[in-house]
Formats: sequence, C-alpha cells, structure tokens
Amino acid sequence: MISTQVHYIASDNPSIPAFVLQVTQMVDSYMLWASPTELSEGNVERASMSGSLCRDWACAMPPKAGTINTAGTSIFRTSNSDSSISMAQRLTKRFGKQVFLSIDIQSYAGKPEILLALEKGILQTLKIIEK
Repeated sequence: MISTQVHYIASDNPSIPAFVLQVTQMVDSYMLWASPTELSEGNVERASMSGSLCRDWACAMPPKAGTINTAGTSIFRTSNSDSSISMAQRLTKRFGKQVFLSIDIQSYAGKPEILLALEKGILQTLKIIEK
C-alpha cells in the first residue's frame, strides 16, 4: 500500500527556517521531499506545488546482511549541492528501508546547521510514522 503525508517541521531557532516534509511510504521504502517553507502549518499541503523535486535527489539502499555499508547514488544534483546522498544513506541505515530523498535547500547550501535541523526533523517524523 502506498500513502503520502505532508508534515510541518517547526523550528525553535529564528536563524533556521521551518521545513515541509512530504513522505510517500511504499513497501519497504520511503520517498521523501523536504524544503524550507514560509507557509504556516495549516497551509503546508500547498508547499510541494512551489518546490523543486529534482534539486538534490538521491537514492540509498539498506546494507546487505553481514555488511555495514549502504549503497547510495545521486539521481539528480545541482553543482552546489550533494547533501542528499549522505543523508539518504544515514536514513536507510537507521530505518532499514530504501530511501529516495530530495532536498530543496539551494539557498541554504553550505550551512550545516540547516542540514542538521532538517535531518533531525526527518528522523523525528519517520520515527512517528514507524510506530
């Protein structure tokens, strides 16, 4: 069964934006799209219409039995961003599912605190979904 949900990831730090996370849950895999948003939590469903799916998009596979390394590849990336590969690999290792991850944060590229906040929000959201 395939389901899609949109989540609002609030920020408690004024220098870090809120994010929108669209989660498409499939059999043993997640397709995730995340982007900063200026929309309110009540309007977050519309955020994906103004975002870009292919800004920084990667796929990671869980490790095979007996190995610890995850395989990952870039599906599409811009010249100034390749953050999705390493983040997708960490997520797939954590949840044991294939992860397609697209992050649309070009205006925040090179700011590790933004990526850290985004990954933390994704982790918290997926933990809730996994229950």
